[in-house]
Amino acid sequence: MLMQINMTEQEANQYSPLALAFLGDSVYEQLVRERILLAANMPANKLHKLAVSRVCAEYQSECVEMLTEQGAFTEKEQEVFKRGRNTKVNAPKHSTIAEYRNATGLECLFGFLYLTAQNERIEELFGKCWEHGAEEFNIKIKE
Repeated sequence: MLMQINMTEQEANQYSPLALAFLGDSVYEQLVRERILLAANMPANKLHKLAVSRVCAEYQSECVEMLTEQGAFTEKEQEVFKRGRNTKVNAPKHSTIAEYRNATGLECLFGFLYLTAQNERIEELFGKCWEHGAEEFNIKIKE
């Protein structure tokens, strides 16, 4: 992570869900890009295509469903996720509204965790997301 921010939960809660999602989107994407780069040395256009497959709303929504089924979220994390998911958003172009809302909720949570310096928790949740669909992803790397 680039900066070490250490807000209290109360301070982080002062930000709107969309502001948290704005930050969380970049945190999530940076983690995706790092994992892809470390997995394979390949041309930038292929790196980009692989990253897009992991940062899209459809994939993030699948991660949310998997994490929810596993009971992976704490009560507080569930609350933050729901704040993001239930925020009014514009109609998405490449996903369903349900997928987009789930993705926004996940990004909101990642933004909140980042602001409150819960980096180990970010890594734990992201690791579970990364493993979701890992076999398919490994095939794409080899293509």
